[in-house]
Parts: sequence; structure tokens; C-alpha cells
Amino acid sequence: MPEDSFDERIAATYEAKWPELFDPAVIEPAVSFLAGLGGAALEFGVGTGRIALPLARRGVRVEGIDLSAAMIARLRAEPGAAAVRTTVGDFATTRLDATFTLVYLVRNTITNLTTQDEQVECFRNAAAHLEPGGRFVIENYVPELRRLPPGETVHAFAVGQEHLGFEEYDVASQIATSHHYWVADGRMETFSSRHRYVWPSELDLMARIAGMRLEERWAGWTRTPFTGESRSHVSVWRKADGR
Repeated sequence: MPEDSFDERIAATYEAKWPELFDPAVIEPAVSFLAGLGGAALEFGVGTGRIALPLARRGVRVEGIDLSAAMIARLRAEPGAAAVRTTVGDFATTRLDATFTLVYLVRNTITNLTTQDEQVECFRNAAAHLEPGGRFVIENYVPELRRLPPGETVHAFAVGQEHLGFEEYDVASQIATSHHYWVADGRMETFSSRHRYVWPSELDLMARIAGMRLEERWAGWTRTPFTGESRSHVSVWRKADGR
């Protein structure tokens, strides 16, 4: 079972700590992209419903799985939450009694699974929930190893007056530990979490193991081209249609 890093302390302040994620300019392109793929959807790592709730408001039937009961409790308190059925569990192994045309996982959540085996099981679980021809979508960052000076292991990804963020890389184990420091009301708050960073090509192999093939890959939700300089990607894999 993966470690649940998103306890009540983080769940209660999630939007305050990462306000940029709740900007309509960030949410709306993601929701439009996913809604455009059509059909019922299942979100792995549904969290507080940042994407699931506006997607449900588009008329999409949405269900979600999340390891954090605290995050799901916050979702349940949101307006329109009754439209999103939720289950507390490990999204790599939890099976629902339903199938979908779309399974999706956003904001680097695949890296919350800190072993390769768990990440492979996530792809298999996605395929098990997909109807023939269905799609699995992941939004993930490209590992920042190119930005590390020789001999260094720490990359600063957020530097501001109220929030500092550092990624500490262990290249032997393919683990990156995110360290966050917030200053609010004269007090310092910290949060660290372990992640298994993963390359797009490795995700493609996991998809093949699960019976899916890459259909499209973009640098973001607005379908800007993915290049060698892209710092993130939105990838879509398609399950065989069974014909």
C-alpha cells in the first residue's frame, strides 16, 4: 500500500498551498481535453475534486479513487459532490464494479506510486476499468535531471516569498523527494513527500504491458507540441478495441 502523504493537515489547506492549480486558466483546458474524449470517466487520485467536479458539471459521469480519506472528505463537502462517486483506496489495485471509456490521472500523481511494480499495476488497473477502445490519460512532469549541475542532487522548482520548493533526486533508486516550505502569519510550515519519477518512454512500455498503445502526446492540455525541451506532458494511451 502506498504511503498516504495527504493527511487532514494538507487536505484542509490544499487550495491555499497550491492556489495556482485552482486557476481557471489551469483547470478549464484540462477539463475540456478530458470531456472531449467522451464517455464515463474514472479519476485515479481524485483528491478534493479539482478536476472531477467541473468535469461532472459538463455532464460527464465521473467516479474517483483516492488513498486519502481526508482529501475525499473535502471533496464530499464541495457543491455538486453528489455527482461524483468516490472510493477510498489505492488506485493501483482498487477495482470498481464498473467500466469506463476514460481513466485519467493528473498533476504528477503517477509518481506517488514509489515503485516500478506499483506503477505497472496502475496501468493494468486502468486497462481493467476501460472498455475496449477506451483511453488512459496521464499528466506528468518530465524529470528535471538536465537542470542539475554536475555533482548536485537538489533542484529548486518554486522560489517565492511565501513558498519554497526543492526536489531532491536519488538517481540510483529513481526517487525524488519533494520538500516544501511555506511561511504564513510569521510561521514556517514544512511538507515532504517521496515520488518515483518516470520518463515518458517508460510509461509507454508500462502501457504496452497493460495492452495499451500511445495514441497522442502533448506538452500540455492545449495540445502544444511535445519536444525535447518540454517540461511536462499529457499522454493518451488507447486500449485495443477487441476487434
